[in-house]
Amino acid sequence: MRRTREEVDATLQIAKLNAAELLPAVHCLRFGAGASGAAAGDFCLLELEPALCQQLEAGHSLVIRGDKDEPAVLCSKDKTYDLKIADTSNMLLFIPDCKTPDQLKKEEAHCNIIHTEIFGFSNNYWELRRCRPKLKKLKKLLMENTYEGPDSQKEKDSNCSKYTTEDLLDQIQASEEEIMTQLQVLNACEIGGYWRILEFDYEMKLLNHVTQLVDSESWSFGKVPLNICLQELGPLEPEEMIEHCLKCYGNKYTDEGEVYFELSADKICRATAQMLLQNAVKFNLAEFQEVWQQSVPEGMITRLDQLKGLALVDRHSRPEIIFLLKVDDLPEDNQERFNSLFSLREKWTEEDIAPYIQDLCGEKQTIGALLTKYSRSSMQNGVKVYNSRRPIS
Repeated sequence: MRRTREEVDATLQIAKLNAAELLPAVHCLRFGAGASGAAAGDFCLLELEPALCQQLEAGHSLVIRGDKDEPAVLCSKDKTYDLKIADTSNMLLFIPDCKTPDQLKKEEAHCNIIHTEIFGFSNNYWELRRCRPKLKKLKKLLMENTYEGPDSQKEKDSNCSKYTTEDLLDQIQASEEEIMTQLQVLNACEIGGYWRILEFDYEMKLLNHVTQLVDSESWSFGKVPLNICLQELGPLEPEEMIEHCLKCYGNKYTDEGEVYFELSADKICRATAQMLLQNAVKFNLAEFQEVWQQSVPEGMITRLDQLKGLALVDRHSRPEIIFLLKVDDLPEDNQERFNSLFSLREKWTEEDIAPYIQDLCGEKQTIGALLTKYSRSSMQNGVKVYNSRRPIS
């Protein structure tokens, strides 16, 4: 049965609504044969911010990523979002070709009755919240099979795990741009179509070749010629590995048509420190600083601030000690990260803890805000320190 205009007017009168205050067009809704038997979970609504909506309208894709044991995230080309279900007390109806009040106002023809069939319904919708990309798994996968050079036994074993860009996009809960940026941070390189992280000892071997060549040729570390490096070191290691090492530890530029690299003293000093520290549980700080300075190329100056997020100094021990503590080895979850740090050290200064929580900061979030949420502050010998808000077992 379809409603008549008289029936609509009678309903308005019973509801004590003034028809003159309403648009003349009336939607009469009814469930179709398909929707009448549909369950609320048969359809999903997704709420998008304008920028994401524009991306879809421009033909770009949004991808939902996550294994069965992981909470789903939605990824655009350059951002990652948590997917959360938001319940609503109002039933949401799906109506094909539904005309909004603004569209009806623009129409000259005043159709009194519009009979509309409901296609489906839902009691909730998916809400997006911007989140940090979940990149810890990326390093874990690549560390399963590090690259030790073309002649290593690993390269002859076809069973070793390797990952292409498509494999990583399929398994990592992050956007393509965020994944590619993290691959650069990890100093990963593409070898035979697969992304690989160099075994640290092999990476240091390559770096040693480069620094020794710079020393023997009396070059400036600010102007290392790519072509001569490849010619001189090519017989020792693959040319693509030499160039990759230069990219990891320097910035590429062109001068008079020739390609050069400006090597970073901070990066080289940091890598040298890691090499020294990884073989010792704890290192006497004074002795370490002496050995460290002797181990870096001549002309480079070592400083403890080069080791932020890599090593931690214990000023309260006698003698003072330093030990390896890499930020990328800590948990990815905020609370788990703080639990791990407070189990390692009860009280932290902001200067010491900042390198280990900086990556947890979201958009417009500060280290101070994180410390306020996950720790308590107090004064110790005139210095503000932070400890856990909850007991650490």
